Amino acid sequence: MTRTVREKAVAVVKDGEAPVRASKLPPFVRFPLVVLLSLTLSSLLHSLSAPYTGLELAAVSRKLERWEDVVGLVGWRGIELAVGWWGGYDGYDLAALSLLSQGPPMYLLSSFYNIRTTTVLNSLLIDVLTTYIPFRLLRSLSPAHSASPYSNIPVPNREILTDTTVQAVTTLLAASIYSVTLYSAYVTFLPLYLATYFEGIPTIAKAYTATPFTLLPLSLVLGLAAKSFIFTPAAAAVVVNKRQREFDASKASLGETLWWNVWGFSDKTKVVIKRTAALVLVSGVNTFVQSWVTIEGVEPLGAAAYAGIWVVAAAISGGALGIVGAV
Repeated sequence: MTRTVREKAVAVVKDGEAPVRASKLPPFVRFPLVVLLSLTLSSLLHSLSAPYTGLELAAVSRKLERWEDVVGLVGWRGIELAVGWWGGYDGYDLAALSLLSQGPPMYLLSSFYNIRTTTVLNSLLIDVLTTYIPFRLLRSLSPAHSASPYSNIPVPNREILTDTTVQAVTTLLAASIYSVTLYSAYVTFLPLYLATYFEGIPTIAKAYTATPFTLLPLSLVLGLAAKSFIFTPAAAAVVVNKRQREFDASKASLGETLWWNVWGFSDKTKVVIKRTAALVLVSGVNTFVQSWVTIEGVEPLGAAAYAGIWVVAAAISGGALGIVGAV
């Protein structure tokens, strides 16, 4: 039976996923093509920018002399893309996730390794574009990210998704959490860890001079990305109560009952949980890998401590945005 446009849209936004663009390419070819496009674009853009930024970054970069290190970095990039592809994310989702995972190591270089802001922004922009473009080419935007007052596609909670005040408040909420979390690390343990486990670090002055307000420019960018990645898809999710009415504890097996108790949330809550978990995983692992493997002198314990800050910020932001979305 052919579904209407509305039914297709509802089916998509219920799980917060992006529809796959109609393509003649076999399904098994699409994801490898995404990986190939991403790696090729990344290599090309970094090569083009190397004459302007390469020497500056090379001065603080660890020399990757073993093939295992190179394969590990490339493999992790593939895992990031796989999380996005099999998670049903669209180009905006991947851009936001890349910003949230690549931002922390870039901030580390800018704040404590005297790398110019333009160099850091150039590298960050390349990372974001090389995840956004392949997904944008092979997968259309989800209704949640394409919602507008002038669009004909029916999207649940369109008034929330297009309300400027709601978008600003949720962005500020996530930004404040990132700012306060980072500031809390500065006034507790981070300066000691920077001095102890980041051998050869040029300066840690910003760890003592930073305030929640001076951290806001960084936090606002991360807050906007977190809002786009977690709150927007959750707000567009359809609240379905039909399965709750169908579940009968007296007839269900033990396994079905246990699964229902563990995962019997609304679809909107499931979107928040899954995306927050993805953000925690990707941002935490990427920050650890980029800090330890690519920056000279960083020890594993130091990289883990620094990555832990962003893991906590991501988890709290996801929970807070989920609570706001449930209201």
